[in-house]
Amino acid sequence: MILQSTPTGLYCARGGFYIDPNRPVDRAVVSHAHTDHARWGCRRYLSAKPSEHLLRMRMNDDAEFEFLNYGESISIAGVNISFHPAGHILGSAQVRLEYRGRVEVVTGDYKLGDDPTCESWQPIRCHLMVTESTFGLPVYRWQPDEVTTAAINQWWRESRDAGKCCVLYGYAVGKSQRLLAGLDTSIGPIYTHGAVEKGTQAYRDSGVAMPETTHVGSIDGKHDWSGGMVVAVPSAHGTPWMRKFGRVSTAMASGWMAVRGARRRRSVDRGFIVSDHVDWPSLMQAIEACDPENVWVTHGYSAVVARYLNEQGRQAEVLESSTRSDNEEDAETPERPAESETEA
Repeated sequence: MILQSTPTGLYCARGGFYIDPNRPVDRAVVSHAHTDHARWGCRRYLSAKPSEHLLRMRMNDDAEFEFLNYGESISIAGVNISFHPAGHILGSAQVRLEYRGRVEVVTGDYKLGDDPTCESWQPIRCHLMVTESTFGLPVYRWQPDEVTTAAINQWWRESRDAGKCCVLYGYAVGKSQRLLAGLDTSIGPIYTHGAVEKGTQAYRDSGVAMPETTHVGSIDGKHDWSGGMVVAVPSAHGTPWMRKFGRVSTAMASGWMAVRGARRRRSVDRGFIVSDHVDWPSLMQAIEACDPENVWVTHGYSAVVARYLNEQGRQAEVLESSTRSDNEEDAETPERPAESETEA
């Protein structure tokens, strides 16, 4: 094996580097710019070039960065490292390692299908695949993007006609920009929470087209918010910050919205099923396309996925992870849903 599991995370002893370590190390190979994967405090970072603006936004200035274009490789002590699109957020990458003909791939977080804000996932044939399993239950099946996008815009249109302001919650980096890209700007003005605006600016700086937005904090005094769409982080829900918008309709965009109990716990008016992770069918599709000899399953319903793969004749095992996600979508892992709560 090129990789081994350690308390600090996946480690390549030959190359002397970690992949998405959970604590500061000398050299970190980073799959994407969410802070549960890109830890602050490392001395050197190696990542995919499209993630540069997001990583620099979140890291300390003293860190030493090196970036590679997708498909470009670098050799560290004979281990060839390259990054390949993961389709999760802008700049997200699968990390491919090759040493003496053996190929091992760490997916990071990923999803299949097109996303206008990032490059689409690509299959990589490999001997070992380390895959996430955030939504690794058969109940998690995503709708086509055009269906969800149309539903969000219809909710916005109806709220505008009722004289309300919409507040749509999504993670500040990645999810919010994907939501913004699907909004129909003919319905009304779009406003952003400060954290969302900062992430959106990093997308613009990276060359990704975003609709016109106005930072909520830039508006002083009385303002008519009715008919507008506010894209905000989930932690803003129910806070005094919300009072300024007057009559509102609220919604959460997350893969967890596939389960009715999760929608109730969020106490929002609507729940839209939008995730930047693989659902159950696409997880199985990805493993089939990469056709690994071994699968290490981590981060989510890993025991369920590993057992299922073994029953299908693949060599799979659970990779214990000590990481704690601060991505709201990852962190909100609910208890296993009851059959009565599922929609699938």
